[in-house]
Amino acid sequence: MNSFLFSCCLIFLFAFSYNSQEKLAIEGYYQGINIHLKNPSNNDGFGFCINKITVNGDVFPVSLGNSTITINLKPLNLKIGSEVFIIIDHNSGCLPEFINAEVLRPNSTFDIVSISASKDGKLKWKTKNENGKLAFIVEQYKWDKWVPVGEVNGKGTNNQSYEFNLSPHSGKNEVRVCQIDKSLKKRASKSVSFISEVSAVTKSPTKVKQKINFSSKGIPAETYYQIFDAYGNIIMKGFGSSVNCSKIVNGLYYINFDNKTEKFIKN
Repeated sequence: MNSFLFSCCLIFLFAFSYNSQEKLAIEGYYQGINIHLKNPSNNDGFGFCINKITVNGDVFPVSLGNSTITINLKPLNLKIGSEVFIIIDHNSGCLPEFINAEVLRPNSTFDIVSISASKDGKLKWKTKNENGKLAFIVEQYKWDKWVPVGEVNGKGTNNQSYEFNLSPHSGKNEVRVCQIDKSLKKRASKSVSFISEVSAVTKSPTKVKQKINFSSKGIPAETYYQIFDAYGNIIMKGFGSSVNCSKIVNGLYYINFDNKTEKFIKN
């Protein structure tokens, strides 16, 4: 899949220098859980590394004279899902460490209020109970599996509306949306289906020397495709009306396109 998974800006962790001091910063969303830090000794062995902690631009009142520091954000009266930006000012030559940075990743808590799809591929859904910004992965059922076909950034607050324009294949189309949070488990909505007006796509030839062509009613047609070798390894994928196969070795292959799977021989 496109991914998904936590490359969609759930947590940012970075460091930078300023004069003789250095800074470590982390950004995420409040989930009601304390954040724990390792506070090593200074490089010279005297005192501890961290000099100051700021949360959302304000100095955070906490004792810095311990090897472990707990940042309890509850007194700040933040709402679940609120953005949190923490900066750690520390001495050079030592490096603090966030022990449980994952607690700033939002949980998937959305509930679907409604979801629908039109025959031209416009998918619409409404949610409630979002707590933190997580991407919605749009999946389409084809080739005997759920295939990710796009993403929509979640807004992370209650009562939201979303839209996504699909590229329908011929016949029955089945779609859904899902999220994957720090648990790495997928939470999916119910699926909805529609019958598109897209004409069926065919491919040619069966024995391929250079190129596979896709057509519909005798006219070149664009389609999503995936090509697998005999061991099930995907070797090519894309969208278009043809595929250049000149660089793949001779043998038996399988190709997913439109809403079907077929095999071909490269020779």
